[in-house]
Amino acid sequence: MGDSRPVLAVDIGGTKLAAGLVEPAGRVLTWAQTPTPRELDAEQLWRTLAALIDRVIDAADVGRADLQGVGCGCGGPMEWPAGLVSPLNIPGWRGFPLRSRLAELFPGMPVRVHNDAICLVAGEHWRGAGRGRDNVLGMVVSTGVGGGLILDGRLIEGASGNAGHIGHVVVDPDTGPRCACGGVGCLEAIARGPALVTWAQQQGWRPDQPDATARELADDGALGHPIGLAAMRRAGRALGIAVASATSLCDLEVVSVGGGLSQAGPLLFDPLEEALRAHARLEFERQVTVVPAALGQSAGLVGAAAMLFAADRYWAGD
Repeated sequence: MGDSRPVLAVDIGGTKLAAGLVEPAGRVLTWAQTPTPRELDAEQLWRTLAALIDRVIDAADVGRADLQGVGCGCGGPMEWPAGLVSPLNIPGWRGFPLRSRLAELFPGMPVRVHNDAICLVAGEHWRGAGRGRDNVLGMVVSTGVGGGLILDGRLIEGASGNAGHIGHVVVDPDTGPRCACGGVGCLEAIARGPALVTWAQQQGWRPDQPDATARELADDGALGHPIGLAAMRRAGRALGIAVASATSLCDLEVVSVGGGLSQAGPLLFDPLEEALRAHARLEFERQVTVVPAALGQSAGLVGAAAMLFAADRYWAGD
């Protein structure tokens, strides 16, 4: 009989920190989240995460010895597999030893840390929209834009563990905005939520509201606000161009899009599809389908757990 113990799964992004317990079949047993603090230093951020983990374990009434291990997704880039993380959208962590700090909390247990978008694609391939397919791109579109690749049924790591980082594919080199990575015209610089808000405010949308969010922008677009509609179209077009390039390069079957902005629905996916079909013209490119993440906001947690439950396909770091 197989090991029935759950895995502690952690999902660290620029908008929220989430943690949960995931069973071997991929079901999230319990979870909790908290907003990602923006102004804290490295140790304060770590204490916030550790407190969230304690809260999840305590609420589930599970002893630490009753866990199989820990899987964690975090925004990139990172030094992998060492798990030294420097998320562009979490400025308090630069070279932060996330994997070793988690290992200190759970001594003797396997602890695996990867890019949050890689966890999303692992979750979607294992239990979501990519199940039964061998060539899948997973994308997180939220505070940042990231990606992970499954090719021939296995996670692709790349030379440094950062393969699939589609957020830094250049989609507008001439007139695009400068990206936090130092480049110009990256997908992330255009399509991430805060960048869309900045662009919309420059066009006259809620210019005196510094705390305005991409969710509010999308909601206004859904009500017909012209700047909200234009912002979602701007993001969708950039995403479609990037997906067309990735499809041409990798011969993809499915692209699964998660993250907060993906909840905008047709406002985002319709212009994405239009741009994809305008640029993906070869016969094999036209076979790709783009869908919202089937696991929704749980995809990152499920994928983080998959690095332990299905390590033969999603983890090569030990």
